[in-house]
Amino acid sequence: MTGEAARVRQMWHLLEPLHAVLYYAPEAFEEAAALGYGTEERWTSYFAWRAAPLGVVDAPEVVRAFHSFAPAMVARYVPASWATAPPEAVLAARLRAVDRAYRALFGDRRVEGAGFAEAAALARRAAEATTPGVLGALGPANSALPWPDAPHLTLWHAATVLREHRGDGHIAALAGAGLDPVESLVSFAAVGAARPEVFASRGWGEEEWGAARRRLQGRGLLAADGTATEAGRELRAKVELRTDEEAAAPWRALGDEGRERLVELLGEPWLEVIGSGMLPGENTLGIGKV
Repeated sequence: MTGEAARVRQMWHLLEPLHAVLYYAPEAFEEAAALGYGTEERWTSYFAWRAAPLGVVDAPEVVRAFHSFAPAMVARYVPASWATAPPEAVLAARLRAVDRAYRALFGDRRVEGAGFAEAAALARRAAEATTPGVLGALGPANSALPWPDAPHLTLWHAATVLREHRGDGHIAALAGAGLDPVESLVSFAAVGAARPEVFASRGWGEEEWGAARRRLQGRGLLAADGTATEAGRELRAKVELRTDEEAAAPWRALGDEGRERLVELLGEPWLEVIGSGMLPGENTLGIGKV
């Protein structure tokens, strides 16, 4: 991995947990329930929270934008999400959820303090240097939303723009490697990003997973036991490197000094989110593994 790629990936590892509180915080489930969403599982609100920037979209559009989810799973939640609450109500509620979650995690004085304000300004500079419309749907959709006024919400929104921009580039990298959605997950599990059971959350059945394994074995990318061959590891490494390259522009725009200062400012909040136990220790993104 090049020095720039390592720095870009570091920023992803730092910002992803700050974004992901939306999907796991108790305050987010409370806001979802107030909108009318069920909270017995997280997917009912997850699809609404994440897809709302796209507007009133149907299941096929969400399948394309999210990439890794089985179409049948998406269809269980979309477009029914919009019958519960329109996207504009969901967008307002997710900011309320993040406001409450951040205040619970970090305290009112911290989120209203100089450190969060400085981090928000730096992260916004990076997020505004993304290239809307070049790749994917979720990055541009989040970039087009108005910026929140409060610094801690600005920080969260910037983290969201940057992670969805990276995600759009990742989907392009997977397509360039000839990996369809389920093959993307199978090949990622094969290099140890997470156990196959973790990826079951994406809704693919055993038959679909098995068929993808056989296709990848036919390409020489998987061994008989389902682990990646040398060729499979090389292909995934190329996917991750291209993802880093596609995500690099915002960090180049911020510059080394700004990026290093943001790393310094985010270190303590990152530790607090991880230490809260709110987020799963093993995840489908491969955080901490790639």
